[in-house]
Amino acid sequence: MTAGRMTEGFGRLDARRTAARSDLARAGLEGLVEAERFVAPTAAQVRRGTTALRRAPAPTAPLDTEALFGETVAVLDERDGWAWVQLDRDGYVGYIAADALSFAIVAPTHRIKALATFVYPEPTIKAPPVAELPLGASIAIAEVGETLSQLAQGGYVATRHTVEIARFERDFVDVAERFVGTPYLWGGRTRRGLDCSGLVQTAMHAAGFLDTPRDSDMQQTGVGLAVLVPEDLEGLRRGDLVFWPGHVAILTDEVMVLHANSHHMAVAVEPLATAVDRIRRSGSEISAIRRPTGLAAPAAQVAPVETPPSA
Repeated sequence: MTAGRMTEGFGRLDARRTAARSDLARAGLEGLVEAERFVAPTAAQVRRGTTALRRAPAPTAPLDTEALFGETVAVLDERDGWAWVQLDRDGYVGYIAADALSFAIVAPTHRIKALATFVYPEPTIKAPPVAELPLGASIAIAEVGETLSQLAQGGYVATRHTVEIARFERDFVDVAERFVGTPYLWGGRTRRGLDCSGLVQTAMHAAGFLDTPRDSDMQQTGVGLAVLVPEDLEGLRRGDLVFWPGHVAILTDEVMVLHANSHHMAVAVEPLATAVDRIRRSGSEISAIRRPTGLAAPAAQVAPVETPPSA
């Protein structure tokens, strides 16, 4: 994703992550922004599999990102069926359909590790599912079963599609590779569709890089360490992130990159040199290469996660 709103209206503050409007702003921003009043937020939790975070309170407004089941948000305003919120995950600000939120917070015990899984109303996979949960959704399991586990809020999910909340994948590139063929969707972060930075954020979150920001410009300055951009593109390695203005790709080895892109309109793998040449013809050169280092979570919490088949 690009940085089209980065400084809109707030000087040097990033409007994407600044909860401020002319009439209302989040408490704590006094002196930084001008608003008619400042309010303390109310905590809420996403209760749909996924829900759109839009730039304006309308179903036709641009999709900036998606919030997943179990994620918590700070609600600052609610009117006409829309909640103005700030995501706790990455600080993104926007509008969510109010009925997608619950003010009863349930602490998660597990996450979904499959690309997607279904929620069944009864403890049988023959029952018509009532919901679909994406990779990374946070859930509270009341009882772990051999085949299906019961959710605290009701319903059942495949046990092998879940993992304890404090366990993470060892290799975020492995996670990203599971999305090959997924349609390109600006603002998306699930197997139904995602964009370049959504792919990076989703995969890195699954591997414990919990502070990974949402957009490519944020990732270019906030993820890992800078790597010299070699003229011959030699010496790079798996997991390096290659950036162009408004775009990011993941190296799967020394020569191949994986990225959600509008050329293929999907998540695709291709030689880095091919991508560089094509993007150069559109007028852009590589702006940076970053190498992720360490984990946001303690190393003791990182454990191999068995990759389940797709739901």
